[in-house]
Amino acid sequence: MRSVVCIMLLFAVFVAGAQDKVSLSLQDAQEYALEHNRTLENASLEIKKAEAVRWQTIASMLPQVSAGLDYTNMMGYKMDFGRMVIAMPPSASFTITTAVALSGAQFVSTQVANISKRMADISYRKSGQEITDQVKVLYYSALVTEETLELLRENLESMRKLHTISQKAVDVGVSEQTDADQLKVQVAAMESSINATERSLEMVYNSLRLQLNLDVNTEIELTQGLPELMNVDAVSDLFREEFDVNNNYNYKLLKASTDLAKKQIALTGWSGGPTFSIFHQYAKKHYFSDEMTMNMTPPNMLGITFKVPLFTSLRNTKSVQAARLDYQKQLNTLAETEAALKIQHRQLVYNLKSALEQYKIQKENVEVARRVFDNIALKYEYGVASALDVTNLGTNLIVAQNGYVQSLLQIVNAQISLEQLLNR
Repeated sequence: MRSVVCIMLLFAVFVAGAQDKVSLSLQDAQEYALEHNRTLENASLEIKKAEAVRWQTIASMLPQVSAGLDYTNMMGYKMDFGRMVIAMPPSASFTITTAVALSGAQFVSTQVANISKRMADISYRKSGQEITDQVKVLYYSALVTEETLELLRENLESMRKLHTISQKAVDVGVSEQTDADQLKVQVAAMESSINATERSLEMVYNSLRLQLNLDVNTEIELTQGLPELMNVDAVSDLFREEFDVNNNYNYKLLKASTDLAKKQIALTGWSGGPTFSIFHQYAKKHYFSDEMTMNMTPPNMLGITFKVPLFTSLRNTKSVQAARLDYQKQLNTLAETEAALKIQHRQLVYNLKSALEQYKIQKENVEVARRVFDNIALKYEYGVASALDVTNLGTNLIVAQNGYVQSLLQIVNAQISLEQLLNR
């Protein structure tokens, strides 16, 4: 399914080469980011690197074969044994050596490499979760900012209309210029807010382009809106989901790190353990002379070595002791982290509940503020309300709208934080 989505997105981006535009739903954006984000690509390279290190360790326990070719010229030297003279003519020798070296440390190193690979895989999945969550935050932020712009533009249109009415009243002499000026200042303030919000929206889209690895000139169209994405019932289901600390990526990483510290005890112990090695060498020597000489090079040679350290002045013992202490520290950190994550879960549930409650309050507040403003604006048109009343209630409306927008972002952030903890 993911490959199909990515092919469709690649086609969309290819077509957008002439149009500089790409249309994305939230899921499409997340899938596209997973395929093209450089941070996740680096995390995948770490997995391959860990696999290479693992095979490097395994290969050290397999036979190692080497070949050698030597040429020797003793410049006419001869060995004189009194009555017997042995020539030392130029010679060349060819050798093939096969060797295997084994130790307990090598086997433990293989297990350490397996843990390192597991940690790289967890880090990759964690990076993928962080990227999709970041895309989700940016997607929602763009939608919220666009809704903010829409609200501000509606306010600006209403305020411009009231300013026009006020200025006409001034022109016919039934109102003072200060009333029109108050509304004019309000119009200018709203225009400034719109410009600032537009710049903020562009910053959000630039951040989204960076996450998706899109060209800076590519226009992004969001195909889903807030009403479709804001599912309060689905958010409420997170309250009832049981928290399993073993599913949390941070805890998984720390647990793997603890396993690694445990293996370090064995690795440190076996670093001073016995070693075994065996080798076979085939040699062929050729003399570049017909003179009688002495060839002391055997064609085949086998060697076996077994070494056992007898006394290291407590160096190995103290190294193992230090490794055990490090492991105990990791166990303490793991237990502390588990307790902290459980407390964090309780706090995040509380934060999400508070965000939902605040959202409902702010949504009702903005509806009330809009009705009150529309009512006072209508009264102002009929001359039964002052410009100051319009200005004050217009400010109240903007404050209510800002509170509503902030409550939306609080829900998104609280939801994503809880989903990250639950590994949703």
